[in-house]
Amino acid sequence: MARNILITGACGGIGRALCQAFVDAGDFIFAQDREAKQLQSLVAELGSHRSCAVTADLTNSQALRAALFEQTKEHGDIHVLVANAGAAEALTLQTTTEESWKKDMDLNLNGTFHSVEAVRTAMQTAGKGNIVIIGSVNGMTSFGHPAYSVAKAGLISYTKALAMEFGKFGIRANMVCPGTVKTQAWQARVDKNPQVFEDLKKWYPLRDFATPQDIADAVMFLASDAARVITGVVLPVDGGLMAGNQVFARELTQEEI
Repeated sequence: MARNILITGACGGIGRALCQAFVDAGDFIFAQDREAKQLQSLVAELGSHRSCAVTADLTNSQALRAALFEQTKEHGDIHVLVANAGAAEALTLQTTTEESWKKDMDLNLNGTFHSVEAVRTAMQTAGKGNIVIIGSVNGMTSFGHPAYSVAKAGLISYTKALAMEFGKFGIRANMVCPGTVKTQAWQARVDKNPQVFEDLKKWYPLRDFATPQDIADAVMFLASDAARVITGVVLPVDGGLMAGNQVFARELTQEEI
């Protein structure tokens, strides 16, 4: 049976992979983004019979609800929310301003809350629902982008609260935490250092990075019946980055690891 899937941040690298994965599985996509032109192009690629556009800024809860209401009237309520939208401003605390801090909180933390609230009541009424939040390994330790990391750390606690409080309504909530993912978001760093990915490999036990499809595969599992009793889980999809620090371990033990 086809499900209605709301994917936020649909026009990004991971967002597009998510949309395509669910379409390929036979689901109907509510693709959210604030860039109307890019969103219309994405819906055209996916097929208007398999998707619709939800053009709204997640930081504006009323605008999101209004845009979503127009589409649910025609296509029905949301069964699965993939809260994928996110972006980072300042690279360090020293360059973080009040404005950049607020932007990171508004989009990454508050925007996710707004997304959940826009679909939660219908899920509770239906007695079932599935929420997958895209977090980041940045929310699990410090890797730069401090305000973004604080927001993602907050989402870990939020995911667990959702799982705990709304499980009785048949709603599951889980989080996928990507490490480095090769998307267009990395282009500025590649321009600065064309060897950036090679330089980073030593920190990853698998010596490889996730692709947008890898993230989509993990989300597809958590959103499926195969994960029907999995809720409140925070799943790194990171090539082993969070498993341990090989570089430090080698220098500490003075052994090849």
